[in-house]
Amino acid sequence: MIATTSRPVPPASPADHPVLQTLLSRPYPAVMGVLNVTPDSFSDGGQFIAPERALAQARRMVAEGADIIDIGAESTRPYGSQPVSAEEELKRLRPVLAEVVTLGIPVSIDSMKSSVVAWALDAGAVIANDIWGLQRDPGMAGLVASRNSPVIIMHNRDSADAGLDIMKDIASFFERSLDIAAKAGISADHIVLDPGIGFGKTHEQSMIALARLSELKVFNLPLLVGASRKRFIDQITPSEPHQRLGGSLAAHLIAAKGGARMIRTHDVAETVQSLRVTAAIEDKR
Repeated sequence: MIATTSRPVPPASPADHPVLQTLLSRPYPAVMGVLNVTPDSFSDGGQFIAPERALAQARRMVAEGADIIDIGAESTRPYGSQPVSAEEELKRLRPVLAEVVTLGIPVSIDSMKSSVVAWALDAGAVIANDIWGLQRDPGMAGLVASRNSPVIIMHNRDSADAGLDIMKDIASFFERSLDIAAKAGISADHIVLDPGIGFGKTHEQSMIALARLSELKVFNLPLLVGASRKRFIDQITPSEPHQRLGGSLAAHLIAAKGGARMIRTHDVAETVQSLRVTAAIEDKR
């Protein structure tokens, strides 16, 4: 089991940011729909790079029951992604983000660059989703604090190491991130933790993180899991990304049972249905 010793753990309490309060208030996890406006994302690269197609996909996800839309303009897939400049990210986001905001559900910005996050928050996004957990861009924590914005802190590594105790590594990473957040003035009630399935992990470690997700409850913060179409599914049942719906649903239902309060997915309708049906059946116990 994970133990935290270097930082006092805040008492468990509902998030006090109104957006997080709404997302975390229902009996089943909130569903975050993925919108990649990139040419090279691992699952849907290029499908939504055209603004009109991106907006159509956003409308579809809202109709399917998404609680939040997560927009990213730089592929961060572990294999073969190419870094892009902030200027290129903004070029991809400008025709899309403000229009998505008008659809009426919260929008998060998936970027590791504080300048991009600042622009997106000005344009109506309400949550910062940082795949490097405030540890890569030195301006990110201060920005989030100054905007009083919720932030998703994701565990990441530059490369996988099969010899690691991955749960200890995730916990140590979160300790560092939470220390950065506290020093910057970010309220603990504005933080969501994401174990980063598929990021800086072997396939085995991704499965361990899912199986032992409940250990991260020690932080007394909401947990988000995004296992949608991830490569570890292919290692169990060989499949292309678009063929991994069944594996994605299985992983996300296990994550929900382990305590995840938000699920990030490419397949909104199916994920919403599976979570709601599971919650309804369990309510009859």
